[in-house]
Amino acid sequence: MAVAGVAGDPRTMPSPLLVAARIVDLAVTGELWLHAGATLLRVLASFAIAMAAGVALGLWMGRSRRADHWLNPVLVIALNIPALVVIVLAYIWIGLNEVAAVTAVALNKIPVVTVMLREGSRALRPDLDDMARVFAMGWWTRMRHVVLPQLGPHIAAAARAGISLIWKIVLVVEFLGRSNGVGFKIHLLFSSFDVAGVLAWALAFVGVMLLIDLAVLRPWEAGANRWRRDEA
Repeated sequence: MAVAGVAGDPRTMPSPLLVAARIVDLAVTGELWLHAGATLLRVLASFAIAMAAGVALGLWMGRSRRADHWLNPVLVIALNIPALVVIVLAYIWIGLNEVAAVTAVALNKIPVVTVMLREGSRALRPDLDDMARVFAMGWWTRMRHVVLPQLGPHIAAAARAGISLIWKIVLVVEFLGRSNGVGFKIHLLFSSFDVAGVLAWALAFVGVMLLIDLAVLRPWEAGANRWRRDEA
């Protein structure tokens, strides 16, 4: 509020009260729920794909030296390709549709999840692997009772870090090529230099993601780390 007062121009630095009033207005009219819902669906779809693929690749690379040797150069390249390039290429190759949007976001996140899970897989306790062999555990039984519980904290950390990155990339995807969503609305407001509107949409969706973090991801991470405290 102090910065807004010093700036003296609500068009470039609106007051918090003005932004809050815009958020309330968007919520009352229902426009907020319509576009935030569209964005949230893209976030969740991209998140699910990125986590599933990243966990599988990370576990494979962490447990197999050969896989790590061959896939590591590809992983390094994927980590360093700008997100904007991936988004543009997805729109060109697949088209301006939901498949391209979700694919572009997931492809940007998969390498990060892969790296985190690869390092987690390398830290798995070998004595528990030996125990699984002694008891002749099947593949799924070993994954369920030996591998995944140890990887739980790494998966939860990748999820918390990942969803914050994914929703930002989703906004770029919507800004460039969708006809709904928070990113689309920010694009329209940017065209008219409506700073209060841009801040209202951005802060409203930050609030949504904060609620998801507090209600879902943080309890999940705490639960995933509980076995470590019990062991200590």
